[in-house]
Amino acid sequence: MAAAASVASQAQAVLRGRLCDPGFVHSALRSSPDTNYSKLKYLVASSVSEACNNSVLLLGPRGCGKAAVVDMVLEDLKKEHPDAISVIRLNGMLHSDDNCATKEIARQLCLEHQLSFSKMASSDDNTEFIIDMLRECGLAHKTVLFILEEFDLFAQGKQRLLYSLLDAMQTLTSQAVVIGVSCRLDADQLLEKRVRSRFSHRKLLFVPSSLEDTERLLEHLLILAKDSGLPAKYITDYNSRLTTIFSDKRFKGILNSLMDADATTSNILRFLFRAVSYMDMESGFLSMESFLKALSSMQRQPKMDSLQEYRSIQDAYKTSDKYATTVCFRAFEHLLDRELISFGDNRGRNQALEYRPVKLLISSRELAQSLKLNTTCPAVLQKLFDRERYM
Repeated sequence: MAAAASVASQAQAVLRGRLCDPGFVHSALRSSPDTNYSKLKYLVASSVSEACNNSVLLLGPRGCGKAAVVDMVLEDLKKEHPDAISVIRLNGMLHSDDNCATKEIARQLCLEHQLSFSKMASSDDNTEFIIDMLRECGLAHKTVLFILEEFDLFAQGKQRLLYSLLDAMQTLTSQAVVIGVSCRLDADQLLEKRVRSRFSHRKLLFVPSSLEDTERLLEHLLILAKDSGLPAKYITDYNSRLTTIFSDKRFKGILNSLMDADATTSNILRFLFRAVSYMDMESGFLSMESFLKALSSMQRQPKMDSLQEYRSIQDAYKTSDKYATTVCFRAFEHLLDRELISFGDNRGRNQALEYRPVKLLISSRELAQSLKLNTTCPAVLQKLFDRERYM
């Protein structure tokens, strides 16, 4: 029994390692020339080898693998062209301000080329430095790759950063590639005319996986290879049981329910990680129950859970505390008057007060201390608060 549990723990660790490794998750993309990975790699690799400028947008919903594909391409190209690539990463949520963005680009360029960076440099100085570095990198046959995540946020305002980068790429001496990543499918339509005229209009669209693609992904992630470092008989039995589960109609129903809610790769990975966590350690194998529990945990409804939790505590304490609706509403108004809570927004002003959303204006720590200091506080209320904090 102990030996079986040990093997199961090893298998669980192997599977968790796979699910947490984006390189392994998306490694199957390398085998097909029709994937966005292959298309992006070809575009960037040809730009590097032919010393030309390029720009491309990666568009698709969050969690569909855009960033993972970019990282895979960069990893491969750094191995193939170790001295010919310089990578600059920006995120629109952090660097959408033009001054902040130019300073960050200058900082990363200095770090990449072992130059001293001046925090006191003006925006114009940084812009001039960036243009000079692009020219120097071009003369040294080194391509600068600009990865702009949350690209649509850079398209707000005057778009000076985008214009400066794309305009500098029009010169013969520069050598750069701009890769924009965005969850907005209309990101290119946000560009000003002067910026759009300098953009290549190449786009790679990422879409959620089909059922067939998801099934292949599950096999890739969960089927154990012979070189997994586990006993050969265990691997054979494990894979046989898993194949039987995959062909079961109930499992296909689980997959359909999962994908109806969210078919992105990140959601599938969360589902599989939970299923692996529910592995039956006695038998040492994944079971249908493992996947059913994983789906159930992802379909939890917090409000219903809270109500059930409240009911279970009430039943456990057998309290006789009952309050009329008018008394509860008066207490609610007192909380508003003392500014311990406030309405969440100004919408719904015509609604009855008890139906408008509110927010707590004191911290959980302050509330916990107050409940403990109040000797008349019902024990069931203290118990309910403790449960809520640690759920």
